[in-house]
Amino acid sequence: MIEYTNIKSASREEFIDITGRIQKIIDNSGIKEGLCVVYIPHTTAGITINEDADPDVINDIKNYLDRMVPNAEYFKHLEGNSPAHIKSSIIGHSITVPVSEGGLLLGRWQGIFFCEFDGPRSRQIIVKIIGED
Repeated sequence: MIEYTNIKSASREEFIDITGRIQKIIDNSGIKEGLCVVYIPHTTAGITINEDADPDVINDIKNYLDRMVPNAEYFKHLEGNSPAHIKSSIIGHSITVPVSEGGLLLGRWQGIFFCEFDGPRSRQIIVKIIGED
């Protein structure tokens, strides 16, 4: 089963917790055991799993990415969003999470985050659920 869902970011760079949204897709699928693949079909956005209990973790990740990939005049991409492309490549475009008893098998402090690097924009998330009821 494939589900397409839209998300709208509100700022230039933003990490949005989408764990609940992904769990609802699994709930609606009826699948109890399997895998959940979340894919972002954009070159200036990404997807990651990290701590969702303390927002400072996400702030630290964003700050470190900014230090690693500053907005520099030597980038040649005409749209001026080269840092967004690089950060997207560093974070990645897909994750796979096991599903058991109808729930995402995430660690106690883990959440799934959509990572916007060139917003605000409307984006698409593709979710593939593989499994059995």
